[in-house]
Amino acid sequence: MKKTLLATAIAGAAALAATSASAATVYNQDGTKLDIYGNVQLAYTYVDQLGGDPESELGDNGSTFGAKGEHKINDDIVGYFKAEWEYDADESKGGGNGLNDGDQSYVGAKGSFGDARIGSWDQLMDDWIQDPISNNEYFDLTDSSSQITGDSQTREGNKLQYMSPVMGGMQFAVGSNFEGDGEDENITDSNQASFFAGAKYTVGGFSLAAVYDNLDQFEATNGSDIGDQYGITGQYTVDALRIAVKAERFAGEEDDTDVDYYGIGARYGYGMGDVYGGYQYVDAEDASTVATENGGDDSFNEFNLGVTYNISSAMYTYIEYAQYDRSGDASDGAAVGIYYGF
Repeated sequence: MKKTLLATAIAGAAALAATSASAATVYNQDGTKLDIYGNVQLAYTYVDQLGGDPESELGDNGSTFGAKGEHKINDDIVGYFKAEWEYDADESKGGGNGLNDGDQSYVGAKGSFGDARIGSWDQLMDDWIQDPISNNEYFDLTDSSSQITGDSQTREGNKLQYMSPVMGGMQFAVGSNFEGDGEDENITDSNQASFFAGAKYTVGGFSLAAVYDNLDQFEATNGSDIGDQYGITGQYTVDALRIAVKAERFAGEEDDTDVDYYGIGARYGYGMGDVYGGYQYVDAEDASTVATENGGDDSFNEFNLGVTYNISSAMYTYIEYAQYDRSGDASDGAAVGIYYGF
């Protein structure tokens, strides 16, 4: 599912400009600015099911509505916030189908010192390592986060992070997910806090990023950890072409539960949209979740292909196909969708 406004993964300024949509500024005075933004995403999908016939659906694909703002605290520091909600665009009429789920919500301050924030947003592992390979429209390649039990709130919420300014092409980030003993997601009787960190180096059109997350907010009742995440991604952008490669690992705490992901992806802006695709080799140990769910198979070849067409600066359509090499062709499928953003 697409996370970002329009095709922000497009390589090249010209291609990006063709599919950009600006938030609506509702207030901008005396150093304070407030924007509202949103999108409607709908898709028709045809997806294979394990042990059953393929299923088709016309459904929502991550529609959101949000507000963001900033305020000048002094000549160097700006305070800011973002609040974003998801809703079901295909079934918005009726009880429980309005702005029913929070997506991101945080507050922070930025300046020459860097950027510090607190709240809920995507993992650093997601933003720096996984997205360059698989931030597509509907189907994504799998990743180490799929091996984590527990909901996305525990991965993304209750988070504190500091990100440095870019210095000589180098940038780093450190942070923690904190789950106090009063949190519903915390099934233990003690406070839990993870540690994650990353570094990124950019020179010209090339960038290299590495991230580690110890996932300690997922500590089990017996005091054991579930494992760690590691990842490294390299990207190269030239004109309207972006190519990325990734090596990622979920290192399980239990024996024989490690899973490695090796991927390559590319996206090309052809003027009226994008052509994109990705391939990934998944190497799983025998006791890992992905192996046990697929009859003991421990290696998989995944790929997806897609193309977008820009209807206007705020609207585009797409078609996409994916295969995951799972038992019974589970989750293989195709999607046709449309996106409108403001």
